[in-house]
Amino acid sequence: MKHADIIQTLDLEQKCALLSGGTVFDTRALPGKNVPSITLSDGPNGVRKQAGAADHLGLNPSVPATCFPTSATVANSWDPALGEAVGEAMGEEAAAQEVSVLLGPGLNIKRSPLCGRNFEYFSEDPLLTGKMACAQLRGMHRWGVT
Repeated sequence: MKHADIIQTLDLEQKCALLSGGTVFDTRALPGKNVPSITLSDGPNGVRKQAGAADHLGLNPSVPATCFPTSATVANSWDPALGEAVGEAMGEEAAAQEVSVLLGPGLNIKRSPLCGRNFEYFSEDPLLTGKMACAQLRGMHRWGVT
């Protein structure tokens, strides 16, 4: 069944229920409507999955994972093949931890040196950012991770 077909079978309350998570990093499932819960990870340079109960502050222990170079570091290589290899490794690790969605890569352009999340973004150059992000996503998609 296609996503559009499933959505048409949901009533307003069920659609609204999908707008909030089941837990901090899991979506809400609707088993009677064939909508599974999926797990997301917000690690900008690796798969961050909390062990046990997740909390929005990340205080509980995490499942051990590889810490990859930041997007800014990978972009400094100007090597999309390297970016794709990083994405493939992240995708493999995510799949092994049953994480379906990595909340990255970040595609913002660095407009201010005061932004505390600049390390998550590839570059000030939109062409380089696009090339590197596409490469990383190609690698992640090989493992079915989006």
